[in-house]
Amino acid sequence: MEDQLAELVAAARAARKHAYAPYSQYAVGAAVLTKTGKIYAGCNIENAAYPSGLCAERVAVFKAVSEGERELTALAVVTANLGSPCGACRQVFSEFAADDAVIVLAMARGNRRQQFTMREILPARFTARHLRE
Repeated sequence: MEDQLAELVAAARAARKHAYAPYSQYAVGAAVLTKTGKIYAGCNIENAAYPSGLCAERVAVFKAVSEGERELTALAVVTANLGSPCGACRQVFSEFAADDAVIVLAMARGNRRQQFTMREILPARFTARHLRE
């Protein structure tokens, strides 16, 4: 798994280079690993109408889902300062991730990383189970 996480961080780092962040100047790259072993990457895309932008994490998840993937096992997020996914991104990732899915936060430069599970980063998440009960 460590090799896959390193590859995932590398994909997120590469995606960060394509970030469109003219307003915040805060470039983010993200990549998700699917149960089938595929990696989908994304970057943040800002817009002059602020709510119309999209975080890198959701771009990566939506790319995977749009290609038919429904089970995500890991997410890597690369920023300049170990920034963590926002609440909306955590919730979107959790829709397709098990409690033990891995979230890796990595620095754009160097090897500093933090690692969490889905359960740790969003302990009381809302899932489809709640809609059925």
